[in-house]
Amino acid sequence: MQLATLEDLEQWKNEIVREVSDLIKGNIPQPEKWVKSNRAKEILGCSPGTLQNLRQGGKLEFSKVGGTLYYSMESIMRTLERNKHGVS
Repeated sequence: MQLATLEDLEQWKNEIVREVSDLIKGNIPQPEKWVKSNRAKEILGCSPGTLQNLRQGGKLEFSKVGGTLYYSMESIMRTLERNKHGVS
């Protein structure tokens, strides 16, 4: 049997209050909006060549920062949805 002390309960209450406060303030972690090529390939389950074809064909929104390509998660999800329904 394990007993909680008043100090344990106070600490637990403070953690809950802090988490609820963060949620109310909007301080919750945001989902990824842009991902690098390796992550995009992983999500789409495709090869580097297919990723390039999607990018060049205008079917995948991307941005180049320095020498690094970033892909929009929203665009990746639309691509997955199109492929799920057999639409090119």
